[in-house]
Parts: sequence; structure tokens; C-alpha cells
Amino acid sequence: MKNKKVLFLVQAAMIAAIYVVLTLIFQPFSFGEIQVRIAEALTILPVFTPAAIPGLFVGCLIGNIFGGSVLPDIIFGSLATLIGAFFTYLLRKQSKFLAPLPPIISNIVIVPFVLRYAYGVNLPIPFMMLTVGIGEVISCGVLGMIVYAALQKHRYRIFRES
Repeated sequence: MKNKKVLFLVQAAMIAAIYVVLTLIFQPFSFGEIQVRIAEALTILPVFTPAAIPGLFVGCLIGNIFGGSVLPDIIFGSLATLIGAFFTYLLRKQSKFLAPLPPIISNIVIVPFVLRYAYGVNLPIPFMMLTVGIGEVISCGVLGMIVYAALQKHRYRIFRES
């Protein structure tokens, strides 16, 4: 029992750390009304482990803080990732092609309003939904499925349970 808790915490911490590093390394692409946050490819990880849910949330929270985001973005942007991760976990036993949809949808719905009301971006909300959506499809859909394919073969060795 104790080993499972430690494994869960270590997996969550590692996922958070990787998310932060990817967000900050690719900072020019990670923020703004046109963004492809490479770290969002990790939102596929709840398919493999529930530890990815808090890991992604904390990673996004820290990445937004160190990326210089304003408080509403730190809160609501991180919640968009949390919502996406949670629903990806719920869809884990369905088709693998459904797994990227929750983070794509949650970010399409939430991030344009953050851009408008937290940053004052004066573009139409539907246009920002489109631009954020395209970035999310690239990061979660395309890159996320590449991560999925790379991890699927070794999933039980990488994400083993104690």
C-alpha cells in the first residue's frame, strides 16, 4: 500500500516536472492567442496512469507561474488542463483516438476567455477558439498520439503498479 502511494507521487511529480520544462523551453510557442504548447502532448498520459491528472495540473500551474502568466491565466488555464486530464482518464478504456479530445475541448472553451478578459486580447472569441483549437489539435492530437504510440509498447514497465 505504501509503495503505491510513493509510486503515484513520484509519477505525478515527474510528469509535472516534464510539463514545466517543456512549457518553459518552448515558451515562445506556449503562450498567446496563437499557441502550440508542446507540453500539452503529455495530456495523453492519464490513459496510462491516474497520477498524470495531478501531475499535469501542477505542471501547468507551475509552468504558467514561471512563464509570467497573470493570475486568471494561472488559475483558469491550469483548470482547463485539469479538466482535460480528468476526462482523458475517464475515456482511457474507449478508443485511443478519443483520449486527446477532452484537453482540446476544455482549452478551446476556456483559454479564449482568459485571453480576452485577463490579457485584453481584442480578437473575436470564435477566432481565438479556432487558433487555440488548432494549437491544441497539434499538441494534444498529433504530438499526444506520437507520445501514446511511443509509450504504448512499454506501458506496463513504465507505469507499473507496486
